[in-house]
Amino acid sequence: MEKNQHNDEDAGVLASMGYTQELSRSMKGFSNFAISFSIICILAGGITSFQLGFSSLGGFGVAIGWIVGTIFATIVACSMGQIASAYPTAGGLYHWSSILGGRGWGWATAWVNLLGLVFVLASVNVGAYTLFVQLILGKIFGMDVSGWGYGHQLIGVLLIASSQALFNHVGIKITKILTDFSGYLILFAALLLTVMMLYCAPGFHWDRLLTIVNNTGAPGGNVFPRSENLIYAFCLALILPAYTITGFDASAHVAEETIDARNVVPRGMINAVLISGLFGFIMVCSFVLAMPDPTSSAAQGGDVFFNLLAQLPVPSWLRSFMYVMIVAANYLCALAGMTSTSRMVFAFGRDGGLPGSKLWRYVSPVYRTPVPAIWLVAILSCAVTLYSSAFAALAAGCAIFLYVSYAMPIGAGILAQRKRNVMTGPFRLGALSTPFAVLTVIGSIGLVWIGIQPPNDILISYVVGIVVVLLGGWFLVEKRRFKGPPLGGTVSTSTEKMMDEEIVQETAAGA
Repeated sequence: MEKNQHNDEDAGVLASMGYTQELSRSMKGFSNFAISFSIICILAGGITSFQLGFSSLGGFGVAIGWIVGTIFATIVACSMGQIASAYPTAGGLYHWSSILGGRGWGWATAWVNLLGLVFVLASVNVGAYTLFVQLILGKIFGMDVSGWGYGHQLIGVLLIASSQALFNHVGIKITKILTDFSGYLILFAALLLTVMMLYCAPGFHWDRLLTIVNNTGAPGGNVFPRSENLIYAFCLALILPAYTITGFDASAHVAEETIDARNVVPRGMINAVLISGLFGFIMVCSFVLAMPDPTSSAAQGGDVFFNLLAQLPVPSWLRSFMYVMIVAANYLCALAGMTSTSRMVFAFGRDGGLPGSKLWRYVSPVYRTPVPAIWLVAILSCAVTLYSSAFAALAAGCAIFLYVSYAMPIGAGILAQRKRNVMTGPFRLGALSTPFAVLTVIGSIGLVWIGIQPPNDILISYVVGIVVVLLGGWFLVEKRRFKGPPLGGTVSTSTEKMMDEEIVQETAAGA
């Protein structure tokens, strides 16, 4: 009875913003949290990007950098949660920006967010394939994979993305079960990995976490070019938590499938960030404490974590079990990412923002999922890996650029509040609203600057190109064509259109 009451309330809120309930609304609080927690996935970013923190300022860069990054992500999640509480729609960021900043701002937000989501999804799938080949096939089964090349990767990523699309295709319930399981898996694996590291540590040398060691250049395996500027090096360390703690907008993207979305979505985002931040901090610090020799470990660069894990004096079956959990967590991380990205495509297509929008807004009457949007995302996530030189840089940068799409509706909200009364939901920041919004905008700009530093400075040309294409696309074409989302009162969905046609037909038959 309570579920039906919430569903009626949720459908009413959705209708007030101009949409009918098309997707299946069955996700509860934990599931909404789990989808963001799964995409953050400290077993993905915290492991594969560990060297970004350690090869900057050593243990200090890892520990203090993680704390600063978590605080910033929490501020962003709180600011997003306040808007999500007022406007709980699929593709939330785009819709929020359109309401608060206008059609053009919403259109730009959609493309920035979509670009970031697709490249992050692709990079995680490439990572899942690489880990499967190296850890499962190579280390556990002893297969010689040294001759495997780009063709094998393409086939592997295609199979991975297809299976994830199939899970999403057949309904939100099976996806919900898998992402719920992923939440428990990540927590269990992170705790087990931490215990393994601390048990094998040569001693609890806590000073490692507070001692500044400049590992830029050769001392850190040349992950970053050498710099004597310690403040700059600390900024580079922030890439580790920024790359890891992102994607929590997933809770907002599935708002139309979440029961009591106005209350649940903000909690889902914020809790996903806080719990990931806490357990991730303990986990990455345990890596530093477990190192027999931090100096030689730092020189290993990108291989530092897996070399450390391979050298731990633990039973081989336990190490193999950990390998399996790491690969599974990466796969489920991308599965949740596909769910989030497909809802963004669906929402943007529903309002006519994409070429072929009529197809991308279609919802299967059997599975109640945006089937064409799901398979489009699967195809795009494979296609972007074809350009290997560009993909490597964009995959590294787009996780950070996602924060730009987070900041766009939040920044627009600051200006909107000065001009008119802005609708609010049950979750409100009160006096913290404006300070948090300002910190989000400033911090996101800072992250973009950090993200385009060497060796990712190739991103500068891509960023400039993207800005030029967006400006040209808007002013030359989309400004006249794109109407934006309905701002209430006008329901614009394929389902509503079919209902109208049926009414007309029945009226004609009765006459």
